[in-house]
Amino acid sequence: MPPTFRHRRTHRLLAAAAGLATVGALAAAMPASAHQDKATPLHHHGSGRYQDVQLLSFNDLHGNLEPPTGSSGRVTELAADGTTKTIDAGGVEYLATHLRNARQNNKYSITAAAGDMVGASPLISGLFHDEPTIEALNGLDLDVTSVGNHEFDEGAKELARLQKGGCHPTDGCYGGEEFGGADFPYLAANVTDEKTKKPILKPYWVWKKNGVKVGFIGVTLEGTPNIVSAEGVKGLKFGDEVETINKYAKELQRQGVKSIVALIHEGGSPASTAYNYDCDSPGAGDGISGPIVDIAKNVTPAVDALVTGHTHQAYACTIPDPAGKPRMVTSASSFGRLYTDTTLTYDRWTGDIARTAVKSANHVVTRDVAKAADMTSLITKWKALSAPVASRPIGYIAGEIGNTGTESPMGDLIADAQLAYAKSVDAEADLALMNPGGIRAGLTYAASGGEGDGVVTFGEAYTVQPFANTVNLVDLTGAQVVTALQQQVSGSNEAAPKILQISKGLTYTLDLTKTGAARVVADSVKLNGAAIDPAATYRVAMNSFLAGGGDGFAELGKGANVRVGSDDLAALEAYLTANSSATTPYPVPTANRITVVK
Repeated sequence: MPPTFRHRRTHRLLAAAAGLATVGALAAAMPASAHQDKATPLHHHGSGRYQDVQLLSFNDLHGNLEPPTGSSGRVTELAADGTTKTIDAGGVEYLATHLRNARQNNKYSITAAAGDMVGASPLISGLFHDEPTIEALNGLDLDVTSVGNHEFDEGAKELARLQKGGCHPTDGCYGGEEFGGADFPYLAANVTDEKTKKPILKPYWVWKKNGVKVGFIGVTLEGTPNIVSAEGVKGLKFGDEVETINKYAKELQRQGVKSIVALIHEGGSPASTAYNYDCDSPGAGDGISGPIVDIAKNVTPAVDALVTGHTHQAYACTIPDPAGKPRMVTSASSFGRLYTDTTLTYDRWTGDIARTAVKSANHVVTRDVAKAADMTSLITKWKALSAPVASRPIGYIAGEIGNTGTESPMGDLIADAQLAYAKSVDAEADLALMNPGGIRAGLTYAASGGEGDGVVTFGEAYTVQPFANTVNLVDLTGAQVVTALQQQVSGSNEAAPKILQISKGLTYTLDLTKTGAARVVADSVKLNGAAIDPAATYRVAMNSFLAGGGDGFAELGKGANVRVGSDDLAALEAYLTANSSATTPYPVPTANRITVVK
């Protein structure tokens, strides 16, 4: 999801203190005998020709070591009668157990990921530059992952440190121990140094066992620079996903590796949010949409399966390759709530995957299994180090403040907090805008520790806003404000709208029956009941990511009379502290500023 560059909040803070499955199967499944852990023949073929290889995969963990809370910690399950229910899911203590159980009786098993393992992380990981998450991934026996856009939140040098190890250049060694780095390779085939033209990390990696070879190519979305602050991607070039994968697929083939999996940090959106939705169903409006569809249709048929991410959706679909043959494309939601179990049937005679035999299913990381003791110990260790910062109360809420929907209660709260901060430094401030991708979670009413229900701790607020943007003020004309609102649903955001969260007093109508910029009804945009004057100047607050034109909001990057303010999380803390107490908790916002016509 869209990020922003994390500045030195960490340094300042430290100084201050086996569920049901969704199955997508290709045209003709192999006989049952071909899906045992030992190589078994297919009818008339010679003994030992086929070997099932288990591929376990997940994506977009975002440092969620502890079970995520609220809606971030649930998945939706679709029943046969069409009804749905939610299941609590996630947490590396449970993910480790599920993965270890899944590997039993599978002698040929690989675990891979599709990026955003770190970044936008809860405080237990983010406070320590995500070293805890790398340690957890090592313990999960992750074999390989692609980079995602969030791996660049702190820049290429910090990513290299996560790969190779060594203590943080500013904050040093935590707990007196030198950080060992990742035991698994990060793959960045389409991320090159502008000067050397070479990938900044390995472009591919080959898994080998008893003559079985499976190659992995890792890429992140080409549009990463559009959703990461410029500092994080300085000196880097992000190439086309398809061209890059096709290039390295040929290189792997030249090396005799014919079984190839692409790890792609880009994804799609299935027609249903239920994790067990059959996105190969043929009905009208069914299936999957989004950038991954065109990518999958153009990646060389030499690639046998695509493990994807970025959209935080769950799917196990088939999408035709350029030769018209179905090919498996998977994604396991986010935050460690699901994992995908894919069976790749390796043909020892050809060295390739028998594509008609590929099966895949998403499984829920339920919390009804035993916790993995090593993950519990890891969490206990880092939680103790973060506790003095994380447990500090900063406010009180009357109920759960969610971050889902076109306009969310959490979005309203953050926008109001930023406007209040803006007014404290400039009385002329008029309104505030917040990018939805920067709101990483809602505020859960139930206590996460010993603080009590309704108490908001700093750690919980950090999980909502982990990026350490500054709250900036700029001058925009009324016409520019309207243009920015139109950019939510047009240009690069037309296919997947990014609806800005707006402060109290700003209202407008979003007509989804129309297309492009026309979806924002221009004469409906009002501030405190008065129509926005196209020629007037408005003082607008927003985070530094938006002020730099991030997320496709080029108009916001044209603001004049820029004033760089303080940390956005500090603004939220100050607002909650000033506007809530144990006896008068902050009410759940009604999220009624945007009128949506469907």
